[in-house]
Amino acid sequence: MTDLTTAGAPARHRARFHDLTVADVERLTDESVAITFTVPPDLADEYVFEPGQHLTIRAVLGGEEVRQSYSICQSRATATATGTLRVAAARVPEGRMSTWLNDVVAPGDVLEVMTPLGSFTCAAAPDAARHHVAIAAGSGITPVMSLLTSALEEEPRSRATLLFGNRKTSTIMFLEELEDLKNRCPGRFHLVNVLSREAQDVELFSGRLDRERLERIFAALVPVASVDEWYLCGPFGLVTGAEALLQERGVDQHHIHHEIFHVDDGTEPKRKIVVDEAAPPEATVTVNLDGRTTVIPMPSREESILDATLRLRPDAPYSCTNGVCGTCRARLVAGQVRMDRNYSLEPEEVEAGIVLACQSHPVTDEVSLDYDA
Repeated sequence: MTDLTTAGAPARHRARFHDLTVADVERLTDESVAITFTVPPDLADEYVFEPGQHLTIRAVLGGEEVRQSYSICQSRATATATGTLRVAAARVPEGRMSTWLNDVVAPGDVLEVMTPLGSFTCAAAPDAARHHVAIAAGSGITPVMSLLTSALEEEPRSRATLLFGNRKTSTIMFLEELEDLKNRCPGRFHLVNVLSREAQDVELFSGRLDRERLERIFAALVPVASVDEWYLCGPFGLVTGAEALLQERGVDQHHIHHEIFHVDDGTEPKRKIVVDEAAPPEATVTVNLDGRTTVIPMPSREESILDATLRLRPDAPYSCTNGVCGTCRARLVAGQVRMDRNYSLEPEEVEAGIVLACQSHPVTDEVSLDYDA
């Protein structure tokens, strides 16, 4: 291993963990909670966020470190005014972090929370008169709450529509807040709840929010040509199906913003590779992180670059390790890598050399990644 300090201008620091105190835990549904953190004034600048971004929470559960990302679910104005950050967590079967957050965490607890990350964002245009439309299902509503409320608050001439799929009324996260948003923004916010396991008066809104139903909703309520920005968030099938439909309708890819919460693409995430650290390296990776350069020998190219990096640089950022959250993104400076899967980077980011360390494997003998670029 070689560890050097890069000379020259100060490095741009990567997202990092800080201790934040839980101010409130609010029950949203039987299986979900909203958790509000107090942000101390001296950390306020570090926790400035773009609507749609997420926070990664780190905890030791059952003797093992667990990390999970949760989307910010409040508007930028509310966060600034209250000095807080709010995320929501829906219970996931066998999910250690989500179960802990739902059942154990209480006001006054202190949690390790990473500063905001994520590219599921859209720059505000205060003078614009835009139509923002979100298609979400289940807990996919969490970043959408921040995106749409911020758009309505920061763009007074814009409007928003939410097509929101759930099983039944009792499982709808933020139901009261969404109704309040309709009252606060009359004529500017349109909410369409689609329920798959509960009959509604309008047949169009009863069933799964699938391609066929989206086509009917577009025809009846939301002409595709009337929309300026699209936000897709939820399970793999919903997001990819809606994205394909919009592309077929001629929507510019740059105006389709998406984030996948649960991946079920028919493939299994690769298991962690056990390596013999004493074996001769098959490749060498040089990592620049927080202004320090570390040279990392990799005994096997089947191991992910993230796993190899963590042996020598445990401060390297990561969360889901499944190619979904984007926390481990870095710029490829030299060499070539292959990624197993990618559900967080946009095509233009990949073209610009951004990779996910958790999914990357060396192709060339030498690879260089820069987390600070």
